Amino acid sequence: MAGKRLVNAYKTVDKTQAYALKEAVKIVKSNATAKFDETIDVAINLGVDPKHADQMIRGVCALPHGTGKTVRVAVLAQGEKADEAKSAGADIVGAENLVDSILSGKIDFDRCIATPDMMGLAGRVARVLGPKGLMPNPKLGTVTTDVAGAVKKAKAGEVQYRVEKNGIVHAGIGKASFSEEQIYENAKTFIDAILKAKPQSLKGNYLKKISLSSTMGVGVKVDSSAL
Repeated sequence: MAGKRLVNAYKTVDKTQAYALKEAVKIVKSNATAKFDETIDVAINLGVDPKHADQMIRGVCALPHGTGKTVRVAVLAQGEKADEAKSAGADIVGAENLVDSILSGKIDFDRCIATPDMMGLAGRVARVLGPKGLMPNPKLGTVTTDVAGAVKKAKAGEVQYRVEKNGIVHAGIGKASFSEEQIYENAKTFIDAILKAKPQSLKGNYLKKISLSSTMGVGVKVDSSAL
């Protein structure tokens, strides 16, 4: 059945054509017909070499309509800051006990936030959280004294992005159940954030290719010249 669905989806997409973002959203949403609520993903090929520190594109982007995904948040904090994190809706809050839990292999969260005074402790789990992209980082707003604000932003649908070694940045920017307008606005916000992150030292073409897809659907090329 999935095969047949994909064959039909391919009939609606001209693989040689780059579509306007609104049209691409329409095609991807209409082809997202799996039995579950598919994630809409945007992939952007950039003309950067992440091996150069000044070309490492990384940051956070608050999507106007959230991601549609429930984000589980862990906070490394103690005392008053731990209480603030709990009140803001953090799923897991702890200090040494949280570090021990992570070291034992229990990682049941999607975002990890830490107060600055906890970074010595967080260093003990860097080799576990780093490769998973979960290590608290001041640049991403996940090392902060405003733990309540950071928890709320994560819960509201803030996405973190980081360029991979082949120059691709991608993110889940919504669900197939979102309206076309919501998906479009989220996609546009994310693409704009990537455009703003262009390194000043970069010569040549920065935005090479953009494509939109759903979990089980076909990739649709987006015309980047209009963006």
